[in-house]
Amino acid sequence: MIGFYDYTVILTYLSLIISVTGIFNACDGNLQEAVVCLMLSGLCDMFDGKVARTKKTRTKEEKRFGIQIDSLCDLVCFGVLPAVIGYNINKVSKLYAVVACFFVLAGLIRLAYYNVTEEERQDETNENRKYFKGLPITSSALIVPMVYCLAAYAPIPNFSLIYTVALFVTALMYIAPIRIRKPHSRGMIVLAIIGLAELFLVLIDFSKF
Repeated sequence: MIGFYDYTVILTYLSLIISVTGIFNACDGNLQEAVVCLMLSGLCDMFDGKVARTKKTRTKEEKRFGIQIDSLCDLVCFGVLPAVIGYNINKVSKLYAVVACFFVLAGLIRLAYYNVTEEERQDETNENRKYFKGLPITSSALIVPMVYCLAAYAPIPNFSLIYTVALFVTALMYIAPIRIRKPHSRGMIVLAIIGLAELFLVLIDFSKF
């Protein structure tokens, strides 16, 4: 079979499987389960790069394959899944349809740009990347649950509009020419704590929608 098969790709593939499950749940109207799947995919993505780098004997092809599959999976996990979750909320909104398309397109552009610049960077240096240009698409794994929690626990009169605006602003941040420092160990711990707190709030909400 074509491709590369070893332990370095397991978390990436697992993230994709979880997100496809989340898409099915969103289509069936199971919003809570879909949001949980999004967060679990984000958890897998947080560690897949670290796992891949533990294999010191990766060839150049294996490294580039890893970059490509990571981005392809990210588009499904953090681009398509949030858009489908929003469809469950905004089924009759033409405005949301436009915003959702823009959101996925912006994610695609951001990932393609990252792939090109990352391959060029790896050809020049072995140092780890210190900054991102544009908001990483994986941030939707924290942003979407945050909006969900606000709607579940705060008196928001128009959740569908709030979700639409949140996706639109996030999409703009994906392609905005801004530098964002890549989080290191402490930053990753803070993000993990935020994610766990959101997961707890999502899981204990059984009847809001």
